[in-house]
Amino acid sequence: MVAEIIDGKRIAEEVRADLTSRLGRLVTKGVTPGLAAVLVGDNPASQLYVKMKGKACEEMGMDHWTVTMPKDASETRLLQEIDRLNADPKVHGILVQQPLPSQISTETAVAAVDPRKDVDCFHPENVGLVLIGVPRFAPATPAGVVELLVRSGHDPGGKHVVILGRSNIVGKPLAALLFQKARGANATVTVAHSATRDLAEHTLRADILVAAMGQPEFVRASMVRPGAIVIDVGTSRVPDASKKQGYRTVGDVKFDEVREVAGAITPVPGGVGPMTIAMLLRNTVQAAESTAGAPPG
Repeated sequence: MVAEIIDGKRIAEEVRADLTSRLGRLVTKGVTPGLAAVLVGDNPASQLYVKMKGKACEEMGMDHWTVTMPKDASETRLLQEIDRLNADPKVHGILVQQPLPSQISTETAVAAVDPRKDVDCFHPENVGLVLIGVPRFAPATPAGVVELLVRSGHDPGGKHVVILGRSNIVGKPLAALLFQKARGANATVTVAHSATRDLAEHTLRADILVAAMGQPEFVRASMVRPGAIVIDVGTSRVPDASKKQGYRTVGDVKFDEVREVAGAITPVPGGVGPMTIAMLLRNTVQAAESTAGAPPG
């Protein structure tokens, strides 16, 4: 058995295409959705992510701004910048790129963003709305995982989904989305983590296995039930002298090994990553629709 490759780039293009008519309706109302990214420091990965998000906005005809701050910027200075963006009517979505430097509290920064502009869905109010099943926005990466599953013909309804990782960015909100009584949900969800005993006992029972713990190539073929759907959220750089840049990008799954037993699998890169950006664009359009009084969707 060789697994089907779930093409995140292609599915992300489908999501973007779905936004075209919504953008057109907003333009007729004189509204151009705008996304502002705040980048503190010079983390290369963060710089790349913000650049990719800006490029995606340009391709869709959306406005975008990148606010760059030095790595020694104070928390007070960051909060002032967030307040300015909160008050700017041209800005419909705000994301504060993580990780933040140690002198800044991530929780404080996230809570400072107007929840109506929190297109990353990190604000406590928005997290709570996701949990009770009435989300203002769906968190970008978890929502991207759900869209990948549904659009590739692997609806999680009635399935056992095992999530490896309990982060606030992926593991927890993905679990909250998947156990709802809703489209792309209705799953039985197990969340495993660093303190889980006999991890393989859980992963081998999964109809759908989501790896999101940030451990490069951690999931091996022996941990995957034959025919299971494997979604790899991880992105890590590992040394590779054969590459010009001296490294290669891998996920949390040993891809070449696991694809021999899985029924379907996402690659890294080209799987979940493009979906995260597509869902961020969708949330920004939704925020602009709310501002313009336009019906969503």
